[in-house]
Amino acid sequence: MDDRRAKGKAGEDAAVDYLTKKGYHILERNFRFERGEIDIIAVDHEDLVFVEVKARRSTSAGDPEDALTSAKCNQIRKVAEGYMFQRNIDEQPCRFDVIAIVYDNNVPVVRHLVDAF
Repeated sequence: MDDRRAKGKAGEDAAVDYLTKKGYHILERNFRFERGEIDIIAVDHEDLVFVEVKARRSTSAGDPEDALTSAKCNQIRKVAEGYMFQRNIDEQPCRFDVIAIVYDNNVPVVRHLVDAF
């Protein structure tokens, strides 16, 4: 596994740990539909939550969530629609969250942006 993928997996692992401790039920990780992917799909109370994880080693190039463009948000929405179509989910409240992680001496500092887009 290359370094970038390993860092991405470590960030997703930290996000899953964080969400699980908050009481979220993790349904899937790295769900792929066509050419897109959603990092984490979870349930929070009655909401189906599609989570994008952005992790950075520092903020020298900006905050992690700054890398989330409108095109990326649209792609995540399309993948979410694909997930709901494949699972025959019609009437389910859903939202899109972002987990932004910055590492401080290799310790993940997690920010959770609920209903981010």
